[in-house]
Amino acid sequence: MREQSPLTSPRQRLDPAAADAVRAYAAKTREDADRLAAVLEDIATNGLPAVEECTPWEDLRDARLAQLAARRPAVA
Repeated sequence: MREQSPLTSPRQRLDPAAADAVRAYAAKTREDADRLAAVLEDIATNGLPAVEECTPWEDLRDARLAQLAARRPAVA
């Protein structure tokens, strides 16, 4: 008996809620990629921004960690 390859086997359908979630994830991923591409194109066209205009990565990290901590439920 011959096994079917993954390309020829029938696909499993997603329920409508799961399909919507996958589409939303795809849209968010596409939006993030477009934003990154725009930043890279700007750097390619105009060069790197001045150091004075940049936010140190430590500040960005600390702000993100504070956001994550605020979303986390408090433990008694």
